[in-house]
Amino acid sequence: MEPVPISGEVRGLRARLAVPVLAFGGTLMAVTQTVVVPLLPDLPRLTASSPDAVSWLVTATLLAGAVLTPVLGRAGDMYGKRRVLLLALGLMTAGSVLCALTSDIRLLIAARALQGAAACVVPLSISILRDELPPERTGSAVALMSSTVGIGAALGLPLAALIVQYADWHAMFWATAALGALGLGLAWWTVRESPVRSPGRFDVLGALGLAAGLVCLLLAVSQGGRWGWGSAPVLALLAGALAILAVWWRTQWRTEQPLVDLRLAAGRSVALPHVAALLAGFAFYANSLVTAQLVQAPAAGGYGLELSIVATGLCLLPNGMIMLALSPVSARVSTRRGPRITLAAGALVMALGYGVRIADSTELWAVMLGAAVVSAGTTLAYSALPTLILRAVPIGQTGSANGVNVLMRTIGQSVCSAAVAAVLVGHSTVVEGTPIPTLGGYQVAFAMAGAVALVACAAALAIPSEAVPEEAREPGGSGGPAQETALEGT
Repeated sequence: MEPVPISGEVRGLRARLAVPVLAFGGTLMAVTQTVVVPLLPDLPRLTASSPDAVSWLVTATLLAGAVLTPVLGRAGDMYGKRRVLLLALGLMTAGSVLCALTSDIRLLIAARALQGAAACVVPLSISILRDELPPERTGSAVALMSSTVGIGAALGLPLAALIVQYADWHAMFWATAALGALGLGLAWWTVRESPVRSPGRFDVLGALGLAAGLVCLLLAVSQGGRWGWGSAPVLALLAGALAILAVWWRTQWRTEQPLVDLRLAAGRSVALPHVAALLAGFAFYANSLVTAQLVQAPAAGGYGLELSIVATGLCLLPNGMIMLALSPVSARVSTRRGPRITLAAGALVMALGYGVRIADSTELWAVMLGAAVVSAGTTLAYSALPTLILRAVPIGQTGSANGVNVLMRTIGQSVCSAAVAAVLVGHSTVVEGTPIPTLGGYQVAFAMAGAVALVACAAALAIPSEAVPEEAREPGGSGGPAQETALEGT
């Protein structure tokens, strides 16, 4: 059968919708990672399981996302970014459906691992935008995609809290499944497969080695506080991670077609943005992690506001709106001053926000102001990171390189979670028979996050100002007039 011709109007519509559709997918990914948080206190009862088992609903998503992001990023470079993007959105949707259909904790953990595959949506989308959009549109589109991580996290908590409060908890997953199916369908219709490919053989052993090393590392970091940092399992996992990743590094360096090009990654133009991503991920995560606990603390502790989970979510909601509003501003700053200056400015603003948090965390307006300043800095920093990577790597490696950059953010967030938990446990008091963190403990956590943000600022300033390799300037590699409608569907 002859294909039905597509009119120019339909092609134009698809091209115009491509960027918002990809941004919708990134936001949905962040929402699915967040929505389970309001359920955690009640899930042991709802699933007839232990709190330790329930904690794996978060850990499984974290591990799957960390492992699959660089692997699927490389697969996208080799086999087609659109194809892998649709696969990730499909796995996320399937995971939501499975969560909605069961109360068995084992199936729920497996389903949450499926949802973790969607962590690669943002780096893949950024690579698609770099391949297909003309240069004058790439900066703002990439900034928007980077901001979807914070936007989705800010939207997920109040959305989940409202659904859980007024409906059966399975309805939350039915909602994410419906949104996932919508995002999958829109991506299939609007996004065209990028013609940019990196030919070669997929490094299966490299993928397995990276997966094993990351699982050991992140499992130790995420469970260290629960199992004990000096316990045999944690020490064994850390030793295993060190040994596996050392062998993996040596093997990748010698492999002709590696999963991660370490020679490229070792250069300052790529290595420093990866370091900055790890530090920015740490600084970003402390904001939402600590704010949610602080405003729900009991007033008997001398500082708590005793807000409900719904009210807490609504307090965090403006942060997402700030990130959405500032994403085009960050793109303009990068265009005029360069992305490394944007990254440095963002890290500095994050540090200033934590200064506000240290000064006053007892009044709601001060808490929201400090959180908003940190969110503004996060927008600047996160929007600049992928731009720095895109400028520094060949066009055939954008998917894998951005995947590694997102992985570094994830590791930073995991380390932040463990560090904040250790600080708050070490600065706690008993109120009405229940141990809660002291205000001083929260201030130490803010100071720690602010200090990390300042280190990120220093790392950003050390990045070379010009880092565009010759391979990235291949004809058609950065978009152009003929590519203005290339994001239309196939």
